[in-house]
Amino acid sequence: MKISKKIAEHYKWGNDCDGWYLMKRQDLSIIHEHMPPHTSEVRHYHEWARQFFFVLKGEATIEIDGKVIQLEEQEGVEVPPRVPHQMMNVSDEPVEFLVISQPTSKGDRILAEATSGVDNT
Repeated sequence: MKISKKIAEHYKWGNDCDGWYLMKRQDLSIIHEHMPPHTSEVRHYHEWARQFFFVLKGEATIEIDGKVIQLEEQEGVEVPPRVPHQMMNVSDEPVEFLVISQPTSKGDRILAEATSGVDNT
């Protein structure tokens, strides 16, 4: 079955961020997310889910286990299970990206303490 943001299940998160479930299964989820400028996810990790973040538009910053990585359009990074991470948009432009999780990260998120030097707002 064909899927698009127009018909995908939508949800709001964080400070006016959006997500669309392109695939929502127990063994795999694919979410298209949109973050306005100067927004961020809370630092967390997943006990079981392995995730891959891939930037479609804009620039994203992701902190993974204390290391800050800049992702530009058409770049991605993997986050293994049990590794603390935080996606951020520190730019003045919106960012859109895919989050691919295997298995689904739903119900698998555990909050992690902030690292020094990383804005956790």
